[in-house]
Amino acid sequence: MRPTPIRRLLAVLVATTLLAAACAGDGEETAAAADCEVGQTDGDLNLYNWAEYIDPDLVDAFAAEHGVEMTVDVYDSNEAMQPIISAGNSGYDLIVPSDYMVAILIAGEDIQLLNKDAIPNIANISADFSDLVYDPAGDYSVPYQWGTTGVAVDTAVVGTDFPRSWSIIFDASFADQYAGRISLLNDPRETLGAALKYLGYSLNTTDSGELEEAKELVAEARGRVAAFDTDQADELLTTGETAIAHGYSGDMFTQFLETDDPSRYVYFVPEEGGTRWIDNMAIPHDAPNPCTAHTFINWILDAENGAALSNYNYYSTPNAAALDGLEQELLDFVADPAVIPGGVGSLEEIQDTGDFEINYTDAFIEAVG
Repeated sequence: MRPTPIRRLLAVLVATTLLAAACAGDGEETAAAADCEVGQTDGDLNLYNWAEYIDPDLVDAFAAEHGVEMTVDVYDSNEAMQPIISAGNSGYDLIVPSDYMVAILIAGEDIQLLNKDAIPNIANISADFSDLVYDPAGDYSVPYQWGTTGVAVDTAVVGTDFPRSWSIIFDASFADQYAGRISLLNDPRETLGAALKYLGYSLNTTDSGELEEAKELVAEARGRVAAFDTDQADELLTTGETAIAHGYSGDMFTQFLETDDPSRYVYFVPEEGGTRWIDNMAIPHDAPNPCTAHTFINWILDAENGAALSNYNYYSTPNAAALDGLEQELLDFVADPAVIPGGVGSLEEIQDTGDFEINYTDAFIEAVG
């Protein structure tokens, strides 16, 4: 969700040296990074990830190459994943939190320092992904993929003369004609963020009045929403159950390509703006097999593997070394100005709002009722 241009990213981030231990804000020392060598494994790999976010062939290839078993469990929101990791003893070795959630996990001491010496391929990360607000030195996380959140439309139902605006969902005078054929994400920050952007506010507001307006807007839309669904928003659209879907760029574009007529569907970030996000790899503080996790991070940052990842899920890569291996269709989609009619400046990244964060969760629960 960092506001860098939606273009091929060419610069390279040079890996920095990681201190073995750092001082926490309260003066206590944090735990040292795991003592791992490049390519070392210390057990099987249990990955906790978003659905359909990694090619099963990549999972099989890593497991075969390193002589381990690799399992993948999935979640549909950061808020669903976070309490499981924070509670401890999750059994997961690697997670894929979004930008703002990384900051929350760092603050809660729920993820561990990375041993960058064990991840030499971190040098492949583009310089556009350095000095990120949620983890400025990259001590706890490594960018995995990035993209946008917007709206997908079935033009066979809606036609082509529709507003490139959040009004397509939130303005009853337009949206009521598609009642029961609209979906919104099952995600507090994304869905309330969409409403906030429509209202002209920041999706990171800490103003209770603005959040209340957004809550009421989502609650009013609830009557025309077929589902609050993150995992299947793209499939609901292309199977005809919905005609307008709130969702993630790569999910939508990949699903379009699986249909007989991809040109029938349009994805865009509404002109009022929307979310640009970065998902990241991080290792839970009590990961059973942290060295295997480090090895996987290094492996997926290889140029060939990084390209294969994006060519599977059709999200943009932060891996500069992978760019030459990306399919032209993906590059064309990412660079198409029609995808972001409000321009790159209309995008915002979701940030941790600290103590106000619980208000988003509570407001969403009340809105979807």
